[in-house]
Amino acid sequence: MDAIIQQMTGSEAETILIVDDDEFNRAILDNIFSDQYAIEEAENGREGLEKLTAEPGRYCAVLLDVIMPEMDGLEMLRHLNAAGLQEHIPVFLITAEATGDTLQEAYRLGVMDVILKPVVPYVVLRRINSVVELFRARKRLGHRVEQQNIELLQRAQKIIELNQGMIEALATAIEFRGGDTGEHVQRIRDITEFLLRNTELGKGMSEEEIQNISIAAIMHDVGKIAISDQILNKPGRLTAEEYEIMKSHTTQGALLLEKIPQLRENGFYHYAYDIALHHHERWDGRGYPDGLKGDEISPWAQIVSLADVYDALSCKRVYKNAFPRETVLTMIREGQCGIFNPKLLECFFQAEETLCHLYDVPEGEH
Repeated sequence: MDAIIQQMTGSEAETILIVDDDEFNRAILDNIFSDQYAIEEAENGREGLEKLTAEPGRYCAVLLDVIMPEMDGLEMLRHLNAAGLQEHIPVFLITAEATGDTLQEAYRLGVMDVILKPVVPYVVLRRINSVVELFRARKRLGHRVEQQNIELLQRAQKIIELNQGMIEALATAIEFRGGDTGEHVQRIRDITEFLLRNTELGKGMSEEEIQNISIAAIMHDVGKIAISDQILNKPGRLTAEEYEIMKSHTTQGALLLEKIPQLRENGFYHYAYDIALHHHERWDGRGYPDGLKGDEISPWAQIVSLADVYDALSCKRVYKNAFPRETVLTMIREGQCGIFNPKLLECFFQAEETLCHLYDVPEGEH
C-alpha cells in the first residue's frame, strides 16, 4: 500500500479510467471527456482494478458502472476501499441501477457522486471536473504542507544542534578554566550514554530520554564558572573553607541553568538541572549539597557521579597524577571515593572493559 501511495505523489494525473462492459457507454463518456483528459478503458471491474492498482498515479478519476461481468462495480469499490485508493482518486458511479440499497452501499464505500444514465454531457462534465479539481487542490495543499513541515523540522533540528553546540562550548570553556582540554565533559557524556545503552541502567528508557540525559551530563560542572581560578586551579589540597566554596558549584550550576529560560524549553533541562545539583550526592547520604541517600538520588545523577569519579581518577589533574587502571577500579570498588549504588557498580564493572578505551593509555601507565 505504501508503494502504491508513493506513486501518487508526482505531477498531476490527467487520465480518466472508464470501467463499463458496454462499448457504446464507454464511447459516450470518451467523447465527453477526451477533449480535456486522456482516456483509459476497462470492460469490467477486475480489469479496471488491475489497471488502477498497477499505476494509480496515472488516474485523476474513475467512472464506474455497477452491473458488469467477472467483477461488478460494487465489488471493485470494496477492493478500492480496502486499499484506501478512493481517498486519493475520486470514483464516480455512472449507472442506471439506482436502487436505494445500491446508492447506500456506493456512498458507504466512498464514491464521490452517483450519476444516473443516460448522462447529460454538460452536467456530468461539470460535476466531475469540479471534484477532480478539488482533489488536485487538496493534493497540492497537502504537498505544500508536507514541504513546510519538512522545512520546519529542518529548522528545528538546526536550532537543536545550535543549542547543543553552545552548551558544549560553554561546558568546554569551563573545563579550560580548570586546566582540562574539554575532553572531560565529552567523556562524561560518552560514559553516561554507553551505560544507558548497553546495561540495565537504561532499561525502559526511550531513545529521546537517553539522548537528553547524555547531553545533560555535559553540564554537570557548569557551576564551576562561579568558582575563582585560585581555588579551581590550586595544585595542593584545599582548605576547609576553600572546599566549601568548591562544593557550591553544585548549587551555583542549578541556579545558572534556572536563570536561562530558553533551556527550560529543551527536553534535557530537567536532567541537566538535577545532575548539576546532585552529581556529588552519595548512596550512603554523605554527599552534598542535600545529603540525599539511596534512591532519593535520581538514576542519571548517580550515573554521572560515578562517571565523574572514574574519569577524575583516570586522568591527570592540577592537584594529582592519573592513577593506573587497576588502582582506579580498586578505589571505586572499595568505596575510597564515595559509596555507590551496588547495582550501578555491577553495571559499571560489566562495561568498564570497553570504557577504559576512552583513555587510550596502556594499562599500568594511567
